[in-house]
Amino acid sequence: MAYWLLKTEPHEYSYSDLERDGTTVWNGVNNNLALKHLRTMTIGDLVLIYHTGNERQVMGLAEVISQPYPDPALNDAKRVVVDLRVVRKVPQPVTLTQIKQDTSFENFDLLRLPRLSVVPVSEFHWQRLLQLSDN
Repeated sequence: MAYWLLKTEPHEYSYSDLERDGTTVWNGVNNNLALKHLRTMTIGDLVLIYHTGNERQVMGLAEVISQPYPDPALNDAKRVVVDLRVVRKVPQPVTLTQIKQDTSFENFDLLRLPRLSVVPVSEFHWQRLLQLSDN
């Protein structure tokens, strides 16, 4: 199992939308590195949903429930999507400011590659983010 952070603009599709829908197709990724990460996802991987824009915070957890497949809305085999299932909202959102202030995240791709929409998360960083969300 791998861990990921997926970014979304909350006015386009928020964690509350995922809670309402239960499942969703995670689409709209077009950066080559982000697509490469998306292609390596497998069923059972866990995901942090991160709101971008003015919010900039981790909002909740989801699970990958499909292998990557070509986006059915596009005629481009390179543009893949995965299906996600809601798991739970985090008790307390973890803000980008909190992450930046925590020295254990100095090599975290969310900070190193801030425009990347699909970010791999190490088990150490995953556990630390969950700890921060419980405070």
